Amino acid sequence: MTSARGFAAFPKMKRRVATTWWGKAWVKALEDTALDLGLIRLGRRYAHAGVVGPITVSPGRLHAQVHDDHTVHSTTVHVPVLTEVQWGRFLDRVADQAGHIAALLDNDMPRDLVAAAEESGVDLLPGIGDLEPSCDCDGWELPCRHAAALAFQVGWLLDADPFVLLLLKGKPEHELLDALKQRVAGPVGTRTPVVVSTEPAGQLPERPGLPATTPVVLAVEPPPGFDAGELTALMEIAAKRARALLRSGTLEG
Repeated sequence: MTSARGFAAFPKMKRRVATTWWGKAWVKALEDTALDLGLIRLGRRYAHAGVVGPITVSPGRLHAQVHDDHTVHSTTVHVPVLTEVQWGRFLDRVADQAGHIAALLDNDMPRDLVAAAEESGVDLLPGIGDLEPSCDCDGWELPCRHAAALAFQVGWLLDADPFVLLLLKGKPEHELLDALKQRVAGPVGTRTPVVVSTEPAGQLPERPGLPATTPVVLAVEPPPGFDAGELTALMEIAAKRARALLRSGTLEG
């Protein structure tokens, strides 16, 4: 079973940086991994230029299409996922303090929670070499400018919603909350996922944006030749169109 979340493309902007401590840690891992800081600076400019398409986030994988000189590149960044044993340790740490649960539901990632998880052998935040980029461009650098742009924008997503990081590490939000409910007395509660961006990028061809509020779970294996994350993104687009038609009253039975 594959779970993925889709996020609409960020618009062109003059400047944006990661502001939370965990978002900055993500960017630092990107910068520490790079062999060419000039390409990192170029990737940051690409991130601000609005040339990165909708981002699909799934366990261990980020993907987007990046436009560059009339060419569309398929760009992916892989991240190590946690084992089930590591997830158990992390969830035990979260359940130890009600404040940790409240913080996560309020889109905050407490430093002491991450530190406690590290003491248990659970690394939530990436380190040097943990971000593994892949792109079909002809650049040999790791990361190339396209993968760097994608990684910078994911830092912005993490700023607004730490559950994006937890999904990357292998667990979608609903599974995490269900697991926490089993560990604590009483309901854990629910939250409203953050909508990070709803406007399409100005320099990209017109395309439907991906909703950032409703995760889609793919319960069957995709057909041969289809990527599960991309198929999930298409399902999200179709669902959004159907909701829009229902709201407008133009969808007939």
